[in-house]
Amino acid sequence: MAGQLPDERAPGPGRWRRPRKQAQAGIHWHRTLLNKGPGPLQPGHLVYRPRRGGAGMLYCLVLDCSASMLRQDKLAMAKGLISAWAHQLYTQRSALAVVGFSGQGAYILRPPSRAPLCSDAWVAPIPGGGGSPVGAGIQRAQDLMAQAKRRHPDQPIGLWLLTDGRTTQQPPRPDIADFCEVVDFETEAIRLGGAQRIARAWQAPCWPVSAFIEMG
Repeated sequence: MAGQLPDERAPGPGRWRRPRKQAQAGIHWHRTLLNKGPGPLQPGHLVYRPRRGGAGMLYCLVLDCSASMLRQDKLAMAKGLISAWAHQLYTQRSALAVVGFSGQGAYILRPPSRAPLCSDAWVAPIPGGGGSPVGAGIQRAQDLMAQAKRRHPDQPIGLWLLTDGRTTQQPPRPDIADFCEVVDFETEAIRLGGAQRIARAWQAPCWPVSAFIEMG
């Protein structure tokens, strides 16, 4: 079962820069975590803050499509999350952009636009294989977010990196994003901790995929 997309954390040192206008009804994380208890995060645990006025948020997802993500169905899990989150964002009238990266480099899977009601037609065929040029993926997302920011200067932007971290690259934090989060898809018994390493360098939260999907 795919959990909902976390779209706001309580501010902390270096975590994220609060935009001048925040239209999206964010999650109240203190109350949500109390409600969650020790188990995996589920949609029913979420407690939302009151909605405020302003421009809607752009959610930019950066998807690792490398060969390592094909093992243990990690890419399939990531695509399931994207479809579930896109539906959630559609109901919130939010914007969505998706960038992929693999051995072929980085590429736009979905340009910034309102999230669609159904995403299976474009999410399911996303291929995987090759290396993990995460730096190229983040740079492509940075360029895409910069274009969106020029069109809508007051629009807040959040970036989520979905990766197993099986790379030696350490991309710089994309400074266009108002905040960044990492979802760690590393499920192997021997863990290298690459996703956590990227998150630490960005001073960003790092979520295990098990927080969103019940692992069999």
